[in-house]
Amino acid sequence: MAHGDAELVLLAQAGDAAALGVLLARHEAEMRAVALSLLGYGPDAEDAVQDAMVVALRRIGDLRDPTAVGPWLRAIVRNNSRMTLRGPRPVPVADPEWFAAPAATPTPEEALDRGALRDWVWHAIGELSEPDRLVTLLRYFSDASSYEQIAAVCGVPVGTVRSRLSHARRVLAGGLRASASAAHGDLTASSDARWREGRDMIATAMRGDFDRVVRESWWPDAEMLAPGGLRGGTDLAVQGMTKDLTDGVRQRLRNVVASGDVLIWETDLISPPDDPEHCPPGALWMQLLREGRVRHLTLFHPTPARDDRQPAGV
Repeated sequence: MAHGDAELVLLAQAGDAAALGVLLARHEAEMRAVALSLLGYGPDAEDAVQDAMVVALRRIGDLRDPTAVGPWLRAIVRNNSRMTLRGPRPVPVADPEWFAAPAATPTPEEALDRGALRDWVWHAIGELSEPDRLVTLLRYFSDASSYEQIAAVCGVPVGTVRSRLSHARRVLAGGLRASASAAHGDLTASSDARWREGRDMIATAMRGDFDRVVRESWWPDAEMLAPGGLRGGTDLAVQGMTKDLTDGVRQRLRNVVASGDVLIWETDLISPPDDPEHCPPGALWMQLLREGRVRHLTLFHPTPARDDRQPAGV
C-alpha cells in the first residue's frame, strides 16, 4: 500500500532517502507548474525545480507539518522563480540557507553534518563526475557560488556551468528515487581529517614554510592558475605566498569542502594594519588531486553575497 505524504515526510526526516525520492517524484509536476507559471518554458524554470529538490535534501528536517509538504515544496520553487525574475544577481537561484556560512554560524559542512541525509548526500556527490562534482561543490558549498564566479574558477562558459549543474541535480534527484535503503559509510571522520590537514598546512604556510607544504602535498609538475591570468607551477605558488607574507598578509582557514579528488579551501585574507585595503577579504583554493596530491590549483577571490530566504518549516 502506498505511503501518504505525512508518513513519507517522517521517514525522510529519519534519514530514509528513498522516502524523500518518492515525495519529490509525487510532487514534481506541481512544482514544475509553479515554475512555468512564473518563468515560462526554458532552462530557468527547470533550474528552479531542480534547485528545490536539492534544498529538500536537507530542509526536509525543518518541515513542522508533515501534511504540508506539497505547499512547502511549491513555496521553495516560487521563491526560486521570483529570485530569477529579479534579474542579474551575484548569487545563484535558490541559494539554500543550509549551505550558507555567515559569520558566527556553523560551516556548510557542519550544517550538513547535522542532517539525517548527510551520508547519502556526500556519497551521491562523490559519485558525480569530476566536472559535475566541482560545480556542485562550488555552487552549494562555497562563496564562489554564482554561475559567473563558478565559470571563472573552472575556466568554462556560463552555459557549461548551467548544463553541468543541471545534470548533477538530475543525477542527485534520480539517485534519491533509486536509493531504496542503501547504506553509506559515515564520512564525518574523513571530513574531520581534511579540516585538520588544511589547518596544519595553512599554519605551516603562515610560519613561512609554504615551500614544504608544496613539496609534501603537490606533484612536482602541478599547475597553478592565479588571479589576473597568471599561470605557472609550484614556483609561482611559493613566490606568491612568500610575497603575501612579506607584505604582512595573513590567511585563516574558514571552510573546507572535500569530495573524492576535489578539495576546496576558503580562507580569510587579513591585510596588514597599516594597509587595510591591501588584499581582497578572502580567497578560494580550488585543488584538483591525483592520488591525494595536488595536480592543479586555481586561486580565486570570490565575492560573497547570499540571499538565504527559503521558506521556513510550515
